[in-house]
Amino acid sequence: MKKLSQWLTTAGVAAAFLVSAGNLVAQDSKAAPPAEGDRGGRGGRGGPGGDPAQFQQRMMENLREQMKVKDDAEWKVLEERITKVSEARREVGFGGGGRLFRRPGGDTNNNGGQGGGRGGFGGQANPEQEALDKAIDSNASKEEIKAAMSKLRAAKKEKEAKLATAQEELKKVLNTQQEAVALSAGLVK
Repeated sequence: MKKLSQWLTTAGVAAAFLVSAGNLVAQDSKAAPPAEGDRGGRGGRGGPGGDPAQFQQRMMENLREQMKVKDDAEWKVLEERITKVSEARREVGFGGGGRLFRRPGGDTNNNGGQGGGRGGFGGQANPEQEALDKAIDSNASKEEIKAAMSKLRAAKKEKEAKLATAQEELKKVLNTQQEAVALSAGLVK
């Protein structure tokens, strides 16, 4: 009886979740598409279907406003260093996890393992990651896999050091208020 009660509770929670999710999808599909140039729509934010350059520009404008930078010369220095930090963060990526979305023996696009190993979402190809993935997929020897892991770890360590340097260079030109904004935005540690 206890198991039946647990099963019914679980089924009820699952049904409520599915109904809620269905309502959200229905609400989202009923929303009117944003007008041309309207930043309120998903595509207008530079996200999925949007222009990454516009997204980057809006992000920089938002940071400038939050950091209360009025002087163009000061902003030019800050923007250059923020860009270096952003690029270094992209290089570091999201800490791996690409295999979580791969099909067995292949990549996320199911093209037989060809062309995988991209860094993060839309990042650059990572040869060390690709070498490790290839070693895993081909059931390479323990020594080959260890060598590939070592190369990937060394590459990640180098990229993390580059990020730390870029973050320190940015912090050198920030006042306390600006550093707080940068910390909150994840630009510095």
